[in-house]
Amino acid sequence: MKVREIHDLIHAVAPFDTQMEGDNSGLLVGSPSQEITSVLFALDVTQPVIDEASAIGAQLIVTHHPVMFDAVRTLTDTTYEGRIVRRLIRENISLIAAHTNLDQAAGGINDTLAALCGLTEVSGDSFFRSGILPQPMTVRDFADLLEENLRTTVRVMAPETRVIRRVGLCSGSGGSEWPRAKETGCDAFVSGEIKHHYALAMADAGIAALECGHFATEEPGIAALAEALQNTLDHVESKVRVFVSAVPAYAFPRHP
Repeated sequence: MKVREIHDLIHAVAPFDTQMEGDNSGLLVGSPSQEITSVLFALDVTQPVIDEASAIGAQLIVTHHPVMFDAVRTLTDTTYEGRIVRRLIRENISLIAAHTNLDQAAGGINDTLAALCGLTEVSGDSFFRSGILPQPMTVRDFADLLEENLRTTVRVMAPETRVIRRVGLCSGSGGSEWPRAKETGCDAFVSGEIKHHYALAMADAGIAALECGHFATEEPGIAALAEALQNTLDHVESKVRVFVSAVPAYAFPRHP
């Protein structure tokens, strides 16, 4: 199987042409015609993730976050991204990023987060989702649920004894989406990163803010994409192996 075929399978799930203006999703490093036998999914491409790809013999890495998000004029080993891209090229590992297209996609990052929040009757568009908890619970109990399901520490910015039922969410740095929670009558809002002034505005609106960490709210979605790809490959009886990175969020090596 070739890189372009994996790209096209991802496109079928999360069309690359739906990415936001200025995003950098798609094939970023490598050749569409490169033959692959293994692919590694990760939230970010880091040196430990490349180590992992090399160890399992993966010729392709698929990430959520892209590199070269901003204009790049040089690729040297004096910068973080320069070292990453130079090493990918050196080791002949291709890189595909599915970023804002996967955020929005049905079954993508935010739908996966909604499922892990335990929500039913989920609705929404673009990056925002909202739904109903199976039964009312306190903010503290909901935070405990999130900590268990997302394997993270939740920062609660509301009275913990308050009872909530309708929850809005936007993964990653989605705190700016909180007004959608107000518009849809939500009692709580979940995101990876919530700025202080957003939390204050939510408190004023009677909405409990729960900050769960960027990695924790998005990594399950990239794992879900890997599972969807594996199911498709199994259906066509492809021998390409699919792996999900086990590298922790910030496992970076020390540089001299």
